[in-house]
Amino acid sequence: MAVAAETSTRTLVSRVQLNRPRGRVVYWTVLVLTLLVFSLVFLGPLYMMVTGGLKTTAEAIQSPPTLFPKKITPSTYGTAWTQLNLAQLLTNTLIYAFGALFFQLVFDIGAAYAFSKLRPVLGNAVLGAMLATLMIPAMVLIVPQYLTVIDLPVLHVNLLNTPWAIWLPSVANAFNIFLLKRFFDSIPQELLDAASIDGAGSIRILWSLVLPMSRPIISVVSIFALVAVWKDFLWPLLAEPSPTKQTLNAGIYSLSQGVPENVLIAASAISAVPTILFFLFFQRNIMAGLTAGSLKG
Repeated sequence: MAVAAETSTRTLVSRVQLNRPRGRVVYWTVLVLTLLVFSLVFLGPLYMMVTGGLKTTAEAIQSPPTLFPKKITPSTYGTAWTQLNLAQLLTNTLIYAFGALFFQLVFDIGAAYAFSKLRPVLGNAVLGAMLATLMIPAMVLIVPQYLTVIDLPVLHVNLLNTPWAIWLPSVANAFNIFLLKRFFDSIPQELLDAASIDGAGSIRILWSLVLPMSRPIISVVSIFALVAVWKDFLWPLLAEPSPTKQTLNAGIYSLSQGVPENVLIAASAISAVPTILFFLFFQRNIMAGLTAGSLKG
């Protein structure tokens, strides 16, 4: 049985070839080169950003750039924190990101649950229309979105410089709704029918049965929602013109006039720290969510 299990594993290199000395050399050479190339591609820019904040201004702007700082100046990070008011910008970004996450979870989960389990009339047509919006480039929607925000229909309220200008456009996310619906489809209908026979209503089934089983995909949607707000640049720059109410990316750009290059690089490195820590803390949930549902069938 063990032999059968081993021979059933499909790889690019067969076990017979791997047991030969030449096969092992080729295998490890290719593996090490691949790891080195991918490490340089993904970690190289991050390394240059972090070390760039430790360089002097003259060294930071010289060409070609140096690989190691000739004179390490960690005080640049403290200067960037105070001069660019990063504490205020970080607080703004956290408020916008977690507010958008809250509204997306409430409305996207409700919409996905309705499409998957409640199945209203013309539900598939509405879902198809929502998915069709994914084909529209985001830049095309900037102008109508901006006109809507400066004069909200019916209420005629200007939402510029308010968190609602960030939260409302992010609520209806067709991609997240589709992800959630696909996961809800994998939940056996028999479980929901049994709960319904016991007297549970639709809201009770969603809260007590569907959501606890959907933690992996909810984790993934949460990651997407937070990262989308965190990395966005153009929309926060338009919707929050006041520098004291902007996000990290937009605020660093707005306050960058007259600031040395090494201070700007240090500010960029600081702004990337929360997302890296977030990934390190929740990487197990992220990987579990990305593979959730892939084994179905």
